[in-house]
Amino acid sequence: MKKNKNLKVAIIMGSQSDYKTMKLAENILKKIGVSFETKIISAHRTPKRMYEFATSAKKNNFGVIIAGAGGSAHLPGMISALTSIPVLGVPIESKKLKGLDSLLSIAQMPKGIPVGTLAIGEDGATNAALLAASIIANNNFNVKKKLEKWRLSQTKSVKKKPK
Repeated sequence: MKKNKNLKVAIIMGSQSDYKTMKLAENILKKIGVSFETKIISAHRTPKRMYEFATSAKKNNFGVIIAGAGGSAHLPGMISALTSIPVLGVPIESKKLKGLDSLLSIAQMPKGIPVGTLAIGEDGATNAALLAASIIANNNFNVKKKLEKWRLSQTKSVKKKPK
């Protein structure tokens, strides 16, 4: 397989209200210098848009897909069923069950349809972006160096002694 150092990340979500959480993934990818596109794609309300996105994702040079979804949270699994590109699912916190419903929907995928499931909410969006950057870094030396620099800054930000 030919390495493509220009792969980008897709950040998708089921609705506008999910953007508050998923914007954190954008922020991390910007800091690390990973190209991305952000889209609203609902598995339930825009199934044709979802299908067209997933089936053309490889052709559109996406190397990783971060899919945020709340409630029944079918978006990550449906996308994974339609593409072989790695899909990272971010459960969006819901009002009724605080995101546990989303987490279980994303984590309980049937055998053969993998979705990497992250934590609920903001931590999940942040870690999904870091994981996506790590995947992209396998084929992109510049991203690898920026990711290593970001991780080093995280290490240096931890004080040695309390004040």
